[in-house]
Amino acid sequence: MNNHSRTNTASVPAAVTVTRVIVGVLFIFSGLIKANDPLGLSYKMQEFFEAWGWNALNWSTFSLSIAMNTFEILLGVAMLVGYRMRLFSWLILLLTVFFGFLTGYAALSGKFQSCGCFGDCLPLTPVQSFLKDMVLLILVLYIFIYRHKIQPAISIKACVAILGLALILGLSVQSYVLRHLPFVDCLPYKKGNHLLEQMQVPPGAVADSFAITFRYKHQGKVVEFDAAHFPENFDSTFEYVDRYDKLIRKGNAIPAITDFSLKSIDGIDSTQDILGGGSKYILVMFRFFDDFEDHKAALGNVIQEGHRLSLPVMIATPLATQAQSLISGADHIFQLDAVVEKTAARANPTYFYMEGDLVAEKKSEADLNDFIQFIKAHAGK
Repeated sequence: MNNHSRTNTASVPAAVTVTRVIVGVLFIFSGLIKANDPLGLSYKMQEFFEAWGWNALNWSTFSLSIAMNTFEILLGVAMLVGYRMRLFSWLILLLTVFFGFLTGYAALSGKFQSCGCFGDCLPLTPVQSFLKDMVLLILVLYIFIYRHKIQPAISIKACVAILGLALILGLSVQSYVLRHLPFVDCLPYKKGNHLLEQMQVPPGAVADSFAITFRYKHQGKVVEFDAAHFPENFDSTFEYVDRYDKLIRKGNAIPAITDFSLKSIDGIDSTQDILGGGSKYILVMFRFFDDFEDHKAALGNVIQEGHRLSLPVMIATPLATQAQSLISGADHIFQLDAVVEKTAARANPTYFYMEGDLVAEKKSEADLNDFIQFIKAHAGK
């Protein structure tokens, strides 16, 4: 067996081994960076399902996200150790073809700003993602050709043990970040960001370019033209129909935060007043669940500590009316868009300590003690 393995390994070109390492590292990196924020991939899957009219399957995206991230890590490790390449080369080929289909669809449909291939930490446009997948497909096909000859350089038991550790790592990382928060927060609401700055168009950004297009009826037909291309025979026989703005060049003048607003239950927008204030305050992003009573005490501790430090305590939630009946002691309860809430608060609930519009601290309930210690140190005892 050992002689057979050495013979097969020796007959494999060195370029195949190098390619296998590159593909393996890429899949491990892709799996880990998405495992850092499995909810992000879950929401991206929902975008695809909604585009295909599969909204009824949205319930499954969370489990699919956990499984997909773990599977990518396992495939990458299998590539590195060369374990059961006849099987894993087929799996990685099919997955790469599937990714290519998704990114190709995203690029052609124009319905997505990014594909989520590397999560929010390394956003790629659909075209960039598709080109990446095509290069990856070439590399995977090269490995696939030699799949029968590739043998592991270590024992089978060692390979199985490494794959087991990779499985535990993938699941453990995702379990941790779901209870706490992502190790690396790549979203615009991360600690250290000024939210008002994130609402501004980035410096040097190019705005969308539009041309005013006119529609006139002439000789029984509707003709269109812009201000620079009026027909030479334009006269009173042209009957005006309407006009519209036609996009001629897509820009990139999109702020990182586009729809964050804090509205009272009466619909009054207080976003600028709240974020523009110089005083310190606590902002709690909240979603409600069946076991809310189990979390009520923790929230009460935050409210009590805020009042002791003379800090306003504010609740921002998509369910402001429900919050009003469930929570007592908060100074203000604001209505927050559900999509914004999912982006800003990956853990449920997430506590923000704000200094003006600066996110000075951000913790999940699992780290509530650390959060309270932080505000004590920064707001005075």
